[in-house]
Amino acid sequence: MAYGSHRAVEGVHLHVEPGEVVAVLGANGAGKSSLLRGLVGLAPLRGRLVVDGEDVTLLAQKGLTEALVERGLVLVPERGGVFRSLAVRENLLLGSYRARGEPPWREIFSLFPPLEAHLGQRVGSMSGGEQRMVALARALAARPKYLLLDEPTLGLAPLLAKRLLTTLRTFAAQGVGVLLVEQNAGLALQVAERAYLLKEGRIVGEGPAEAFLHDPAVRQAYLGD
Repeated sequence: MAYGSHRAVEGVHLHVEPGEVVAVLGANGAGKSSLLRGLVGLAPLRGRLVVDGEDVTLLAQKGLTEALVERGLVLVPERGGVFRSLAVRENLLLGSYRARGEPPWREIFSLFPPLEAHLGQRVGSMSGGEQRMVALARALAARPKYLLLDEPTLGLAPLLAKRLLTTLRTFAAQGVGVLLVEQNAGLALQVAERAYLLKEGRIVGEGPAEAFLHDPAVRQAYLGD
């Protein structure tokens, strides 16, 4: 991915299988958000993007985000991902628009019980944690094949952050591939099967998440040990 002559991400090769959670770790400025934005056509893509065997590189390069959503790529951005002026119900219905059907209400309420009692509430009046729930529920309403998450626990209390990330295992159990960018490396590695380390726009390590969790160098760099 590049911005003018500056290449934010270069030489990155990664893959996500259906039904697995893959974490991307890296310091601020490593290119994590640029990577996710490029995959859904929101940042210039220089490379190749394949979804379920279909080469969709041209769609990403042309910024045809809606076409990528129709192919199952759904991004929950670092901030936002919701329409703050609309009610919860309206956000979920908009999320399901591309899926051409009603949101999976039972599934959403099972994962995010507080939302059922607040369907008529304007999202902008909700707490930060509740808004992140709406953003994830809205992504789920789009029936993603691959869910791209950029810092989903940003600004959340530790208990709520852990609960939100734990729901990703439920997404994966339903066959969704999850690519997770998360500053809380410890939590990310606990819910992921595999992980990539990104440094200055390049992959400098990859492997099982559990191995990274017990790697002294990774722990010192990313877990604060």
